[in-house]
Amino acid sequence: MKKTSNKVVLVGTGAVGMSFIYSAVNQGLAEEYVLIDVNTKAAEGNAIDIQDTMAVLDKPFTIKAGTYKDCGDADLIVITAGRPQRPGETRLELIADNSKIMKGIAESIKASGFNGVTVIASNPCDVLTTVYQQVTGYEEHSVVGAGTTLDSARLRRLVAEKLNVAPKSVNAYIMGEHGDSSVAAYSKATVMGQPISKYLTEGKITEADLKECWTRAIRMAYEIIERKGATYYGIGVCLAAISAAILRDEKTTFMVGAKLNGEYGQKGFYTGVPAILGAKGWETIIEWDLSDAEKEAFKKSCEALDATYQKAKEAIA
Repeated sequence: MKKTSNKVVLVGTGAVGMSFIYSAVNQGLAEEYVLIDVNTKAAEGNAIDIQDTMAVLDKPFTIKAGTYKDCGDADLIVITAGRPQRPGETRLELIADNSKIMKGIAESIKASGFNGVTVIASNPCDVLTTVYQQVTGYEEHSVVGAGTTLDSARLRRLVAEKLNVAPKSVNAYIMGEHGDSSVAAYSKATVMGQPISKYLTEGKITEADLKECWTRAIRMAYEIIERKGATYYGIGVCLAAISAAILRDEKTTFMVGAKLNGEYGQKGFYTGVPAILGAKGWETIIEWDLSDAEKEAFKKSCEALDATYQKAKEAIA
């Protein structure tokens, strides 16, 4: 019998994971949700809390707390589990603790017989996506990192504020690490179809403005964590958008974590690049003709990620 519903499993029911689930049920993303967490009572409580929306939302769904056995017939698994980033701590400094956590999760999911698509947002996102794919041995396209989807969304909003336009009118992208070494690919940025360079020429925005937007975008997490302890709404919505593209086979382009195999002169690990998303995960990496400065910055970002991935391998050996 042909399957007619989508099943989504969330691993990690903290603020990020539940922001994703809340966004997903409001969008009618799937018909079945399962929540997994080392704190089973938290998973159960969150499931009951979300169940209270069922009588109000338009599209029916079921949600429950479960175990890794529930992963076997899932279409999509979203992983947000891990130790959170502390105030002043970089994402890459999370590596030892969260690599060990990710290895355990990966082994448990693999043992369930799961053969769908996995989306990973646990930090450091790029490195842990690489760890997960290596531990499971899953086909690399079926493993998707959240990449720089959120970073790019932040950049779009900040540039839009400078130009006094709606954020959706801005196409601006951050590449590389989901973190401090990321790169703003302004050579590919447009506003209402016009290249950002035209706005520079016309004096509507300055190079200093663009640098400020990039700096604020990559420091936004620190700014939020300092004020409220964690970030979760933005990434929750981004994860829902990524998941929708996969479950609905949208062929939409996102700045997701895809595994480089020679693209942009790099190979062997996941990082944020423009890619097409469909039913089987990321399908194709789009290779932009970047400026020389952007190419060099992206290379340095990849070098930092590769070095950290080597440390992650040592931590889980």
